[in-house]
Amino acid sequence: MCCFITMTITTLSGTLAHGEKEFGGYDALILWQGYPQLGFDDRNQFDHYRQMPGGLARLRELVDACHGRGIKVYVDYNPWDTGTRREAQSDIDALAELVEALDADAVFLDTMSSAAAGLRERLDATRPGTSLESEVVVPLEHLHTHPSSWAQSIEDVPGVLRNKWFERRHMQHRIRRWQADHTPELHTAWMNGTGMVVWENVFGTPVWWCERDKSILRGMIGVQRRYAELFCGEGWIPLVATAHPKVQASLWQDKTARLWTLVNDSSDEGVSDELLQVAHREGERYFDLIRGEELDPVISDGAAEVSSAIRPRGVGAILACAETPEDLRAFLMRQREIDARANWDASIPVVVQARVRPAPPPAPLSADEAASRAGLTDMAHIEAQPFEMSVTFTVRECGFYDAPGLPPSLRYIYLHKPWTVTRQVELRPFNFDRTPVTNAQFAAFLAQSGYVPAYTDNFLAHWNNGEIPDGSEDHPVVWVDLNDARAYAAWAGKRLPSEEEWQYAAQGHAGRKYPWGEEWRSDACNHGQTGGTTAVDQFPEGRTPEGVYDLCGNAWEWTESERSDGRTRFAILKGGSYYKAGGSEWYADGGAQANDFAAKYLLMSAGIDRCATIGFRCAR
Repeated sequence: MCCFITMTITTLSGTLAHGEKEFGGYDALILWQGYPQLGFDDRNQFDHYRQMPGGLARLRELVDACHGRGIKVYVDYNPWDTGTRREAQSDIDALAELVEALDADAVFLDTMSSAAAGLRERLDATRPGTSLESEVVVPLEHLHTHPSSWAQSIEDVPGVLRNKWFERRHMQHRIRRWQADHTPELHTAWMNGTGMVVWENVFGTPVWWCERDKSILRGMIGVQRRYAELFCGEGWIPLVATAHPKVQASLWQDKTARLWTLVNDSSDEGVSDELLQVAHREGERYFDLIRGEELDPVISDGAAEVSSAIRPRGVGAILACAETPEDLRAFLMRQREIDARANWDASIPVVVQARVRPAPPPAPLSADEAASRAGLTDMAHIEAQPFEMSVTFTVRECGFYDAPGLPPSLRYIYLHKPWTVTRQVELRPFNFDRTPVTNAQFAAFLAQSGYVPAYTDNFLAHWNNGEIPDGSEDHPVVWVDLNDARAYAAWAGKRLPSEEEWQYAAQGHAGRKYPWGEEWRSDACNHGQTGGTTAVDQFPEGRTPEGVYDLCGNAWEWTESERSDGRTRFAILKGGSYYKAGGSEWYADGGAQANDFAAKYLLMSAGIDRCATIGFRCAR
């Protein structure tokens, strides 16, 4: 009922154990597959599910494992994905087939307020009872077909959620993904009997919860689960009177029990005196469900004065009932244990800066090896240079490795806009391939080295049964991941260039905008080469090289820039590609890019990391 997490496909047991310890456990998981990778090539959102390790069959095993633990599973639908490869059927049919194949419980409607016409009926015919959850508030006229929604663009005061008021069974999940202080969301959810989205890693950008907020949620979630019928029933009275000026409350009741959910608005003062003054019913007992203890109210003239304690910015729960179930004592004990763990540290956890993975130096080649590989590529020599390196990237929710002045809370405001970071770089002398590694060169590497990747998903997917397609021998090799590129480089006695080396070799000390020019366009296009240090000028203003890119099959290039912050691995791509998905600003950057442009590519698995538009070149 309460908690939601978005995740990449990692070790399920570890993810769930972490959620149980930190947040009290999850009720549902979203398997969010495509963004921010969609658009690097023409694979669509359904392809990204199919190409997870083990494909849909392995994902089905994950879903079955979640079901075995009582956890629901959502798949994600991106209606804006219209510019990539099209299915042979409608999105509605493809989505219904995906739900059926995975036995998914629900569909998350990314960016939508309600489902497209026909989706509800198609899902009911495929898997009756499949839920629909919108990202945007559901219009009242569609409330009966959408059991749940996100509540992310609402006021922070704990008012009344409209859709929950009109339909008490409607589940809204409160979320403010970029905020460090989650108490406004928690208070709104608690006052409205609704859920929370736990999202600590927003598409690769860490936004960690503080200990106080995790403690509040752990206390809330057990109460919401135990008294789910009350929270979904018709006996809700929002914003009832309390006996304390700092405390607000809602009342949930049926014929057997009354439950008050309370919030303390004060950020610096706890409450430890009278909270409620309510009519007393004969035989009723009172319990603090957050602290896990029975209360002893003052009963006078048919009224009960109920006192307890609520921490600063904390929540409370008072239950009044005449009949006490046998398991209530055990529940109170569990809540008492949870409350004893409470940590009211509200400081923001330190975000670990993603560190570059050190690349091993290439092994020296023997004389015979060097002679056999001498003609692989022509290399340019680059002298040692200090230079001011300016890197421009498009602000996306996946963040970047460094963005001074752009904290997570502002990233959504600047979404889809360019941002530039500048740093001083000292380069040692190096040699740099003038052209990317070609299909023919990579085939020679395979023949001589016997290289077979540990995971073969999508390895050289553009070749035909291990053979280079006719006419593309000199095109850049693609459908290779970082490990494939590193293996080739080591075999050639080279290594991958750093991001800094790649950019300096392409732009030169004068800061050339593009690595290609008219000479490159006329002489090298037939060989599928992407500029490098052979360029002599840049494209004139107003000219676009996208058509040339399409002819040449040019691709993004891996750099030796793999980083990890302990949760997310990523690498930096340079150069742009011929492919550009159209129709939505949510797609990854495509098309030709200037030398100073960089794209962050999340590393997930071999089948996803290998891409139709990513190749590489080497340095030494």
